[in-house]
Amino acid sequence: MAGAGATRIAKLTLNLRLFSISSLPLCNGRARCTSTLALVNKRKELCQPSLHLIQQPVRNTNSFFNRTSAEQLWKGVTSVSNAGKKKGRGKGVGKAMSKNLNRGQIIGVGEENIVWPGLNAPVIQGRELVQQKRLPKDEERQAALVRLRDTMGKFRHLKIDPLERGWSGTRMGGRSVGPPDTIGEDTFEGFDTRVLEFKFVTCMTAVFGRRRRVSIFVVTGNGNGLGGFALAKATTVQGATRRAKNKAAQNLLQFPLYNDHTVLHDFFSHFGKTKLYVKKMPEGYGLVCHRVIQTICRVIGIKDIYAKVEGSICVQNMTKAFIMGLTQQKTHQQLADEKHLHLVEFREENLNFPKVVASPQDDVVRTLGQIPKDEELDFDRVVLDGKVRLQRKKFPRFYTKLPGYQIYLKKYAKTRNQEKVKIDIMAREGEVRSFFADQHPECKLKWGKYEGNV
Repeated sequence: MAGAGATRIAKLTLNLRLFSISSLPLCNGRARCTSTLALVNKRKELCQPSLHLIQQPVRNTNSFFNRTSAEQLWKGVTSVSNAGKKKGRGKGVGKAMSKNLNRGQIIGVGEENIVWPGLNAPVIQGRELVQQKRLPKDEERQAALVRLRDTMGKFRHLKIDPLERGWSGTRMGGRSVGPPDTIGEDTFEGFDTRVLEFKFVTCMTAVFGRRRRVSIFVVTGNGNGLGGFALAKATTVQGATRRAKNKAAQNLLQFPLYNDHTVLHDFFSHFGKTKLYVKKMPEGYGLVCHRVIQTICRVIGIKDIYAKVEGSICVQNMTKAFIMGLTQQKTHQQLADEKHLHLVEFREENLNFPKVVASPQDDVVRTLGQIPKDEELDFDRVVLDGKVRLQRKKFPRFYTKLPGYQIYLKKYAKTRNQEKVKIDIMAREGEVRSFFADQHPECKLKWGKYEGNV
């Protein structure tokens, strides 16, 4: 019994050594005594096994790094405040392009080239189980990432065919945006759509504040007298373009053309403060007019025309004035039916030989005695409703009034039109010849670097 008691006292003494008595709690300025039995019971409670669940610390996922996206972080670094914008700061903010650092990187592949089965390598290869192992370092990996990131911030301009670049620079005016979208069985084959006006517009609303939208004015046609125009707005450039060309395809008009290359006759039209004078021109003359009118003519199929714009050069006004003039044209048959006369054409290339273009459909043609003397029969005045365009008088050059100009005219009078005569002889004879050329062959004139003919 004595041995057993001594053993218990030794164990109790060992347990008591774990408690510190250097700082006992005070009670009214005196050290408070704690019984040895209470200390023993406390030690037993601590030593007994507990069944409490172990709670792992939960990470707070609602942090700044989880709430903010990469785009927002980049905007916070590169943007400028509203007060700074008013002072003119941050003008080149939009030019800086963010770099996606995730490009070129693969999950499981890093600087330490380690094989991870199931992550960057298969678990089973053939009949063998793939083991985790370390491979030699890839020295080119970091250099390849640096080269890839260097190319991210650079904008590469797309090369556009010179005929598709539009009117000037990189602007949308005059560019082709393709044919309209297919509607049922209508595929719009052969159609082309050109942008006439491209701009950003804003409007203030009570709910959304200042709304910014894209406004596009386009014209579409098949190059064979069929065309239409439309104006559309959307929040994006692609949406506005698609909406505009599809809307223009639903408002097509057929315009009559003369020999598929020019208008039927001269006409005058106006819309708002814009006045437009259009002249019919012979084949090969080309399009001598405003660039907006040129684009419309190419889309519709007009190849030769002269047009003069006076007043406002608003794109939409010019387009509407030109389209109104085309739709108000009178065909040759309509003119013949109105006048009850034959419509005859005289052309210089045909030696002014008369050609009947149209005759009245009811075969009722008025005779010379039935035509009033004051009735207008000139074609140009009839189509213009008796109006004549007031053109500014061309004033002579200032140097024509000087004495030296008269001396110049007398000096070069004998050689006047000689170049035209040479060209005519070359076209008729094949070479420049004179009566001296037959007697003296050395008198033949050399035409440029060729002798005898072109």
